[in-house]
Amino acid sequence: MTYIIASTCIDVKDGACQEVCPVECIYEGGRMMYIQPTECINCGLCLSVCPVDAIFSDENIPEHEAGFLAVNDEFFGPAVTGWGSPGGASREFTASIDHPVVAHHPAAALATE
Repeated sequence: MTYIIASTCIDVKDGACQEVCPVECIYEGGRMMYIQPTECINCGLCLSVCPVDAIFSDENIPEHEAGFLAVNDEFFGPAVTGWGSPGGASREFTASIDHPVVAHHPAAALATE
């Protein structure tokens, strides 16, 4: 089992998940955060602090978010960042790009007052 970040993180990137991750497996992309699946130790701390409920275990992901299993994995592959398993989030491993699914996702609507 591993955890993944799904669509409700797009255009939010709160970062609380990154702060609590003991193995620093959560990396920042242009519009959302991504979990490196082979670095995740399945502790669930990120799940407990996400303010937008964007984090799911791969065993409990809602059907409409299932594509984000591949999105999180492929973000680290040669087609997107080419990072593989960097071994811990850092400034060096922060991207301004996203997986194509995220890059083409409609922008989040801005709240109006």
